[in-house]
Amino acid sequence: MTKVVGIKFKNGGKLYYFAPKKGDEYARNMPVVVETSRGLEYAWVAYPEKEVEDDEVVQPLKPVIRIATQKDTEFYEACQAKRPQAMQTCKEKILAHNLEMKLVDCEYAFDGSKIIFYFTSANRVDFRELVKDLASTFHNRIELRQVGTRDETKYLGGIAPCGRICCCAGNMPEFKKVSVKMAKNQGLSLNPGKISGLCGRLMCCLSYENDYYVEAGKKMPKIGAEVGTPEGKAIVAAVNMLRMEVKVKMDDRNGGWIYKDYPVEYVRFKKSNQPEKEEIEDDEE
Repeated sequence: MTKVVGIKFKNGGKLYYFAPKKGDEYARNMPVVVETSRGLEYAWVAYPEKEVEDDEVVQPLKPVIRIATQKDTEFYEACQAKRPQAMQTCKEKILAHNLEMKLVDCEYAFDGSKIIFYFTSANRVDFRELVKDLASTFHNRIELRQVGTRDETKYLGGIAPCGRICCCAGNMPEFKKVSVKMAKNQGLSLNPGKISGLCGRLMCCLSYENDYYVEAGKKMPKIGAEVGTPEGKAIVAAVNMLRMEVKVKMDDRNGGWIYKDYPVEYVRFKKSNQPEKEEIEDDEE
């Protein structure tokens, strides 16, 4: 077992494990300064000190340098206050250089060594002259990083079709892989406008209940299949995997149909043992 502290760098961001500093006591949401591959960074405690299995930790474990001081917090807040002006300046420079890129976010390194700008673009962008221009303007080292459309929504946030904050921006530390097959499993319309999020990609929440629908689907007949019911043979018209009910239609012998609902255990049908085909996931660019 290894003692760790759960650290997050942004709200809803990915959780990272760090080695606790001997003698320090941590509390949830306490600001700390940690060492990362990018240098010192300001972060927050997501989970106080605890023990985890050794295979859950990527060695070597980076340390928590210290609990953030008042000076650390003031410097971090000063960097955050400079972000809007830095964003505006960068947007003006992008227009001046006539580059096809959309600025998404910017970030000041905690040690003051550089400014990182995040952008999206449909194509590769030659931004070397832009970097030189920004460096001479800010008198600092500049990095430009291209991100995907899902990352853009995670940075900017927004209200999803369900009326809540987008999962990626609010409560999902890592992007989950989703596929059209998940929408099919849940009986959803395959209209892109119905199953796509603000980023234009498949909604992350499609994966939340997929395991249930996969297991429930194994116990249900296919729509259009012929099944046996307590009143004779019928055709499956629809299935309700939440109530585990099957809607069937039967010939009324007058040229019409009679529709009835049955619990799935009252319906006899041949279950398929063939493995289902895999579909391409909606991976990030």
